[in-house]
Amino acid sequence: MTDQVRVRFAPSPTGYLHLGSARAALFNWLAARHMGGSFLLRIEDTDLDRSKPELIEVIYQGLTWLGLDWDEEPVLQSSRNAEHQIAVDALLESGAAYWSSPIAEGDRAQFANKAYDPADRDRHLGPGEGRAVRFRVPENGNTSWNDLIRGEISVEHANIEDFVIRRANGSPTFFLANASDDAFMGITHVIRGEDLINVTPKYLLLREAMQIPGA
Repeated sequence: MTDQVRVRFAPSPTGYLHLGSARAALFNWLAARHMGGSFLLRIEDTDLDRSKPELIEVIYQGLTWLGLDWDEEPVLQSSRNAEHQIAVDALLESGAAYWSSPIAEGDRAQFANKAYDPADRDRHLGPGEGRAVRFRVPENGNTSWNDLIRGEISVEHANIEDFVIRRANGSPTFFLANASDDAFMGITHVIRGEDLINVTPKYLLLREAMQIPGA
């Protein structure tokens, strides 16, 4: 891990750059410039159903208009699909993830409105039509981290459901790709909106399971 501060702005090309995105980009850029670090750009385009390639250039233009320059070539998340699949396979092999079948919308009430049957954790399913890969959240304990604004934050694992890391169409979800690519890019500080605090324990659990240094 480098000692230099490395932050990133990672928009998805599913819509135009909005005020919240611009704010996140600005804070990351300011942090990098203030601490003598690097401001990196990653385009998170793995959502095949929603991503619009033509909006990638629009994102670049928007950042340039704001006066925000980046220090390395932008990373297209989709260019690392092979690495993402290797990570999923490793998590399946270690038992940290498992295959799960979807539940019909009308049947969710009997499963406490979950999108999956928790019993899939122990069914040892393999690939199949409509099946996704879920991360096996530890049943006990909690995940804690030091937020530079809020201080110490802790989330009980009982409050985190097993989450999808590979969609049924084969593409990685935000959670898996985010953790994998931050490690690849050497990101040292994650600065993002407060609305994503609930994502952080999943991110940290994945980094630990993937044996990423600093997790």
